[in-house]
Amino acid sequence: MCPSGFSSSSTAEEVTQGIHGDGLTAIVTGTTHGIGIETARVLALRGVHVIMAVRNVVAAKAVKEAILKEIHTAKVDVKELDLSSMASVRKFASEFTSSGFPLNILINNAGITATPFSLSKDNIELQFATNHLGHFLLTHLLLDTMKKTASVSKRQGRIVNVSSDGHQYTYPEGIRFDKINDESSFQLWRAYGQSKLANILHAKELARRFKLLHHGQEDRVDITANSLHPGAIITNIYKPEISGAVPTDLINMLGNYAMKSIQQGAATTCYVALHPHVKGVSGEYFSDNNVAKASSLAKNTDLAKKLWDFSMKIID
Repeated sequence: MCPSGFSSSSTAEEVTQGIHGDGLTAIVTGTTHGIGIETARVLALRGVHVIMAVRNVVAAKAVKEAILKEIHTAKVDVKELDLSSMASVRKFASEFTSSGFPLNILINNAGITATPFSLSKDNIELQFATNHLGHFLLTHLLLDTMKKTASVSKRQGRIVNVSSDGHQYTYPEGIRFDKINDESSFQLWRAYGQSKLANILHAKELARRFKLLHHGQEDRVDITANSLHPGAIITNIYKPEISGAVPTDLINMLGNYAMKSIQQGAATTCYVALHPHVKGVSGEYFSDNNVAKASSLAKNTDLAKKLWDFSMKIID
């Protein structure tokens, strides 16, 4: 049995059984398909007030209706958020802050997978912009609300970055700081791996900074930050339009995992977001509802600091 008591076959409902999320508020990005929908549904089932942050508001409203039909007491709101646009992220964060809602849990779940080369509205390579930078800025703008909520509610805040074991399939140097927008050497799956590596490094650096603030200061930050691999989920990885382009070595790497259902795929996110066992755990990488090993690049604290500084410069 794994240390947590759960495994790759555990579902999101199973790993949150008996947990009461009443009084908690969570923002979940990307809740219009796959594990995002299931994450929102299970958090709502456990009593959490869920804010679905989505690009496609119409699709999200349909998801919300389906959740309310099943769980009559569910508290679910839909807000527009396009992570590839810094203006949209700023607008979302500003409106959320003005709403006066608390924020206990931030789940950076949304992502795009292996898209051909293109630039975001802010002229950043689209996968890096959407999967990393948008979430980096969102987290940055919501941190004060999370700190305040943790302090007032006396409940630890949690930031959860949904990464992927695909983070191992990045460019040799990990993050190509000077070539983020270089189309000539762009490889769509390496660019995906780079953005997923960035998710882990972001959580690691957040955790390091929270710990620094925690020691020797009165205004200590009671927030954790972790990242995770949800598992190889058929709907995510093997989309018909991109499956032909998936490199064999990446398929082999992901093939070490049994393919998961969406219910199993959302489990690790829900476990890290809600389970009491994860209280106080920060800067870790999870897979199959347990702490797991990430790549050596993902553990590189200098790379994490460099990415932090690089990202801060872009969002300034």
